[in-house]
Amino acid sequence: MNLEELTQRLHRIRDQNDWRQFHSPKNLAMAASVEMAELVEIFQWLTPEQSQQLPPDQLAHAGQEIGDIVLYLLLMCSELGLNMDEVVRSKLADSERRFAK
Repeated sequence: MNLEELTQRLHRIRDQNDWRQFHSPKNLAMAASVEMAELVEIFQWLTPEQSQQLPPDQLAHAGQEIGDIVLYLLLMCSELGLNMDEVVRSKLADSERRFAK
């Protein structure tokens, strides 16, 4: 996954629709949270076993919501001047230090 290419494509969509005015870090965090709630809703009343065996239509829906979340987070990194690859690698390295045995 080329995050730079994805971010550039997102910026093209944003700019073509004049959405940058709405893409403050606050708004992007709220939008990602809404999309996360939509993802949670898919699993809300399922047993753990059911949540691991979604029917194809629900699995596709979950994928759409995950995509929305990732895209909002890419836009947020862009607005904050953060490099998504670097922040994820840094967090993973921190988790490895703290939790790997």
